[in-house]
Amino acid sequence: MDNSHMIKCSLIISTYNWPEALNLCLQSVLKQSILPSEVIIADDGSKDNTRQLIDNFRPLFTIPLIHVWQEDKGFQLSKIRNKAIAKSNYEYLIQIDGDVILNKHFIADHLKIAKRDKVIAGSRALLNKRISDYVLREKTLPSDSFLKRNCEHKLNSIRIKALTNFLSNKYKVSGKNKHYVKGCNMAFWKKDIIEINGYNEKIFGWGSEDQELVARLIKAGKKKLSLKMSGIVFHIWHKTASKQQEDKNIQILKNALLQSNYTCELGINQYL
Repeated sequence: MDNSHMIKCSLIISTYNWPEALNLCLQSVLKQSILPSEVIIADDGSKDNTRQLIDNFRPLFTIPLIHVWQEDKGFQLSKIRNKAIAKSNYEYLIQIDGDVILNKHFIADHLKIAKRDKVIAGSRALLNKRISDYVLREKTLPSDSFLKRNCEHKLNSIRIKALTNFLSNKYKVSGKNKHYVKGCNMAFWKKDIIEINGYNEKIFGWGSEDQELVARLIKAGKKKLSLKMSGIVFHIWHKTASKQQEDKNIQILKNALLQSNYTCELGINQYL
């Protein structure tokens, strides 16, 4: 049964000092065939131009557009996501980054595959630097056909709903890919996140926060499903973030995989 009209969801969008990309992202949210019940911007310390952009968009939205901001003290994605999740008002959470453009059926596709005790891992198609520079310069939402023609990983830009359920429990859900997710396209139940105490804020800087979260969700008895051939996002090119903390974060992930406990010490309970 299609439950896409029955689930109330919050769309959480993480951002940091890139209002040009967030502008396109929010335009694509407004074009959704099914809107979320609210949109929460998880802002890891952006300057006032991001706040102004959000204020300018707010009258265009028929749903709440909430801005959750924290002071810029370096890359603290786990912390700002916890704060945004704690602020959310609905049972189901769809998570993206502010540097993606959504296909118009993105929310509907996520809600259709949503199941209790499941975490959903989507994928992304990539825009190269030349195309990304163009769409950012134009400032208006490009057509879906334009994005499909000009993206890399084209398979991730194709929407074939009939294949989504078939692939959901087969694609990258076991073995070495069991914990593989992209934080720019995933979804989970709020109660499940609270149960494991949310994102691990000991992960500071780029890398591993999403995989570590999923590792603990699985230890708590949840299962991962893949969202393929629907839930399409196009990722705007940017320079790679500093990976200075990557080794430390990978070790935190390894520790989560080894231990039996599925909660983290420094998590979302600080904000509830």
